[in-house]
Amino acid sequence: MIDWSRVAELQSEVGEDGFAEVAALFLEETDEVVARLRAGEVTQLPRDLHFLKGSALNLGFRDLALRCQEGERMCNAGASGAVDLATLIRLYIDSKTAFSNGLARHSAA
Repeated sequence: MIDWSRVAELQSEVGEDGFAEVAALFLEETDEVVARLRAGEVTQLPRDLHFLKGSALNLGFRDLALRCQEGERMCNAGASGAVDLATLIRLYIDSKTAFSNGLARHSAA
């Protein structure tokens, strides 16, 4: 679900303080997009999926990035109504939880 090697790479690139800022910004911005999707606002679905995919890749949310990529392809093929938003939202929530729990375990070690 989480690509921990990507997380470690990002931590190395930006430092511990920088990583905390990047992670907080990521979660804030993605929470906003996911809230829009949860509310049924899909007028910008291809753009929202593209944004989520890029953000997810940057922070190591591997499975979410793949699901967003799949949804983006569907939108580009004219099948945006077939994108399973409920599953995507659940995956985001699960990824966010796994990420937070993993960070807590790593910092406690």
